[in-house]
Amino acid sequence: MKRIIIHPLFLLLTVIGIVLTFSGCNQAKKGAAEAPQAAPEVPIFAVNTTMAVQGQIRDYLALSGDIVSGTTVDTFSDVAGKITRLYVSIGQRVSRNQAIAEVDPSRPGMNYLPGVARAPIAGTIVALPAQVGMTISQSMTLARIAGGNALELRVYVAERFISKIALRQPCEITLDAYPGELFRGSVVEISPVVDPASRTMEVKINVENRNAQLKSGMFAKVKIVTERKNNIVKLPAGALVQRFGKIYVFTAETDPSDPAFRVARQKVVVPGILVDGIAEIQEGLAADEEVIIRGQTLLEDGSRINVIDRVAPLSDTN
Repeated sequence: MKRIIIHPLFLLLTVIGIVLTFSGCNQAKKGAAEAPQAAPEVPIFAVNTTMAVQGQIRDYLALSGDIVSGTTVDTFSDVAGKITRLYVSIGQRVSRNQAIAEVDPSRPGMNYLPGVARAPIAGTIVALPAQVGMTISQSMTLARIAGGNALELRVYVAERFISKIALRQPCEITLDAYPGELFRGSVVEISPVVDPASRTMEVKINVENRNAQLKSGMFAKVKIVTERKNNIVKLPAGALVQRFGKIYVFTAETDPSDPAFRVARQKVVVPGILVDGIAEIQEGLAADEEVIIRGQTLLEDGSRINVIDRVAPLSDTN
């Protein structure tokens, strides 16, 4: 068997290489352990803000109904008989005691002078059931007259809202016939009873009929202002965040530890009435504070923020 002879110099070099390799690995591990670690990045949230304002807020009931004449009187004939002539037409203005219709009370074998039915009040003919040739009794309506230009809006309020209605409450009225125009009125009559079938109560509202634009029979929408508050703090309702039974808003403030950044501050608030997406804030927030209205759902107190857009504040009046 042939023996393999290893030269002593080769053996020495091999041992030295192994020692150097292990030494280099240990130094690398030590260097990695001693190197300073980079600080974790702080997340920055993009948000939109607006300013809380001090002003007025109004609560209201939105209803709809028909415009009717404030004063309506029916015209009757003093005698029964056949209508032989009509002196008026629908929409015509008449004065008091003006002739409306001629009625012939004659019967077979009995001739009488025609009787004339006259208007009991001055106004406008809004209905004319009478027709020439019709035989009428003294209890039949010949014409319906709306007195003057006074108009009323009749609406029906659900039983659960009755406690909010009171006399002389201001009203804002709009009609599809006049888009963009606002008519005003006030509550003038409240029914003393509730309809047991519909569970509603009738309410009458007078209407300012400027330039005689409104007509009896028109359909209208009305806002009855039930509550008005002045000098309150308000903001968009979307800014409110509810967590664990409490309601918060987040304000945008300068980071006290680094003025180059801004942070969100969580504030517990007490909201009041909510109208058309606008919330009253009774406690916890002052006017002119910058409030986050978008992007606040993931925020915590002290989160860093970047304000992308500042939305124009609400108007002082609502």
